[in-house]
Amino acid sequence: MSKVKVGVVGVGRMGTYHVGILAELVGVELAAVVDTDPKNLNTINKNYGTPGFSNHQDLYGKVEVAVVAVPTGLHYPITKDLLNAGIHVLLEKPCANDLDQARELFKIAEDKGLTLHIGHVERFNGAVQELHKIVDSPIFVECKRMGPFTDRIKDDGVVLDIMIHDIDIILNLIQSKVVNINVLGASVFSKKDDLVSAQLEFENGCIANILASRASQNQIRTLSVTQKDSYVVLDYTDQEIYVHKKSSSEHKLSKDSVRYKQESLVERIFVHKDNPLKLELKHFLDCATNGHQRKVAINNELYSLEIALNILGQFNKNHRK
Repeated sequence: MSKVKVGVVGVGRMGTYHVGILAELVGVELAAVVDTDPKNLNTINKNYGTPGFSNHQDLYGKVEVAVVAVPTGLHYPITKDLLNAGIHVLLEKPCANDLDQARELFKIAEDKGLTLHIGHVERFNGAVQELHKIVDSPIFVECKRMGPFTDRIKDDGVVLDIMIHDIDIILNLIQSKVVNINVLGASVFSKKDDLVSAQLEFENGCIANILASRASQNQIRTLSVTQKDSYVVLDYTDQEIYVHKKSSSEHKLSKDSVRYKQESLVERIFVHKDNPLKLELKHFLDCATNGHQRKVAINNELYSLEIALNILGQFNKNHRK
C-alpha cells in the first residue's frame, strides 16, 4: 500500500512539532517542507532527510496533503492556493483573521471535494473527549488559559492565539447560540491583547467566563463546569478530570457562631491519555484519504471564529478609547 505524501508549510515551532509526529506515523511519507528561513529548512533536512523549498507552490504535484503552520496573515492566500491545487489542508488555528475569507476557504474545499481541517488540537485532548460524556446540562463554565509572555507569536494576541481553543470547546459543549458578549482586557507587554476576560451569555441561559493571559508567570490551563448535581474540573495539561458531587451538608450551632459544613464526593475520571496532536493528524488524514466524517461541522468551525473575532473586536474598540 502506497504512503500518503504530506508536506508542511512553515517549520517554526508548531510546524516542527507537526513534522516530528508525521515522520513517525505509519503510512505517511514526509515528502517536503516549506519555509522562508533557510536555517529552518536545513534543520529539518538534517534531522529527517526531507527536502525543503521556499515557496508553497513547490508542493504542487509532490504532496496530496499539507499542514499549514504559518503566521495568521498568510493563512488565507497559502491555503487558497493549496486547495485550488487539489491538496487537502490541515490549517493551524485560527482559520483566518477575516470571517469571509474563512467561509471562502471552506467553500473551495467543499466544491473540490477536499478536506479543510482547522487545528483546534484541544478537541483531541483525552480529558476534553471524556468531558462531553459527563456534561449534559451546564449552568456555568469557567476557563483559564494563562502563561508568561513570549514574542513567539508576533501577529496575534491572546484571543486568536490561545483563547480560541476555549471558545471552540465551550461552543461545542454548550450547543447554544451566544446572545451577549462582554469583554475586558489590557495590553501589558505588547500593543495587542495580552490579557482578555470575556463573559458569554447563551440563549439557553448558560454563562461562560473565559480568561486568557500571556501576562502571568504561572501556566494554568483549566476548565470548570457547574451543573445542578455536580462540579466538574478539567486540567488540559495533565489531561485530568475530577467530578465533585454533594453528599451531605449541615449547620452547626454554638453559643458564639453558626458553622456550615459540607461534604462532597470527588470522583477522578479515567482518561485515555495520548498525544492530542498525533490524534488530530490521524483524524485529518483519515478524513482526507479514507473519506471519514469530520468530527466538527463546518458551521461550528466558522462559529468559533466568529465569536473569537467578536471578542477581539470589542477589545480593540475598548482599547482605542
